[in-house]
Amino acid sequence: MKGQAPAYSVSPALSDRLRWRIEGLRNAMVGLMADITALSAVGPDNGGGGEWERSRYLTEFIESLRLGPVAHFDSPDTRAFPGMRPNLALRIEGYEPSPTVWVMAHLDTVPPGEESLWSTPPFQAVVEDGRIYGRGTEDNQQAIVSMLCAVRALADEQLRPTTDVGLLFVADEETGNTHGIEHVLTVEPDLVRPEDLVVVPDFGSPDGAFIEVAEKSILHCRVTVRGRQAHAAMPHAGTNAHRAAAHLTVRLDERLHERFPCEDPLFFPPASTFEPTKREATVPNVNTIPGVDMFYFDCRILPSLDVEDVKAVIGDEAGVVADEFQVDIDISYPTAEVAAPPTPVDAPITMILAEAVRQVRGVEPKAGGIGGGTVAALFRRRGIPAVAWSTMDDVAHQPNEYCIIDNMLHDALVFAHLFVRGQ
Repeated sequence: MKGQAPAYSVSPALSDRLRWRIEGLRNAMVGLMADITALSAVGPDNGGGGEWERSRYLTEFIESLRLGPVAHFDSPDTRAFPGMRPNLALRIEGYEPSPTVWVMAHLDTVPPGEESLWSTPPFQAVVEDGRIYGRGTEDNQQAIVSMLCAVRALADEQLRPTTDVGLLFVADEETGNTHGIEHVLTVEPDLVRPEDLVVVPDFGSPDGAFIEVAEKSILHCRVTVRGRQAHAAMPHAGTNAHRAAAHLTVRLDERLHERFPCEDPLFFPPASTFEPTKREATVPNVNTIPGVDMFYFDCRILPSLDVEDVKAVIGDEAGVVADEFQVDIDISYPTAEVAAPPTPVDAPITMILAEAVRQVRGVEPKAGGIGGGTVAALFRRRGIPAVAWSTMDDVAHQPNEYCIIDNMLHDALVFAHLFVRGQ
């Protein structure tokens, strides 16, 4: 990713000013992290009360710094307190209104899980060896703190952004986005425009070099094989669904890889993946031939391939096994997410972010695709190029989740570079 236009850069003198200013905010950033970690924001789908208290705290924090008015795009949800899921937007005026630089973080977290696996209280930020431990510290509170302190640094330095800057804080990312960014983009369809520059700091690498621009399609396949249950000592009296399922598992594994061998170097791994994963328990004892067997495949499919072609191969192989073993086979797809259009590696947001990463982190950025999904895809499906980026160790959802304090500061400096690019 070389050859960026000089207008994407920030002058060395200004970069040093921003670095000094953000370093001076280190203790304030740790304190902000501690405050929001203590405000549990687990959504109702995960047994929590929602994100309202955290959103109220952040609204008051933003207003106390006089960063600008906070707009609310709340989504009704009677399961959450107080019947709403909060979505906040802060816009800061630049020298030019367009393109707006949007940075989006999510307010909600997952539950702590088995608390005996934690070395520290999940909802109490504990600072140790340059890390902050606590549920949500990396996912996604590091982003919340970094983006807020980036605009605070600009305000303290009396700097005006090159173009308008928008910060989004949304609900419901952990359980589907219906009450979060999906709601915001539905009720305010012109808020984020195709010409805008969108960064979602909810995915990253430990050195900050990786910029996520594309995702594979996700297909979860559930296969139910029905035969006839019998005693294991009397196999002729039954039809062994497990044997047929085992044969089909192997056939699908071989056939899918044979049929779809193409690779795309943008992704790691570069090929589509077709993995047999979960099996349901259908009989509790060892001496019964199962009349039903159920198993799953997790398929991550390159965007250049048609998901319907994959489904057709699965159906064809199931038909062959059904005839051979005289069983009935049902195929269903609990998840079938067709990949969003990729953000081009030479899109303005990719190039501008790459230059900021290069200046701040001193690494050569690499744009690429992943097999999992990110919320950036919701923008891409609306024709808005977006990237997912941050600096993280990928410990989200784990016991003893943490964020590295230096990463939080460096990410804030990268965002600040985006905001004053060309100055």
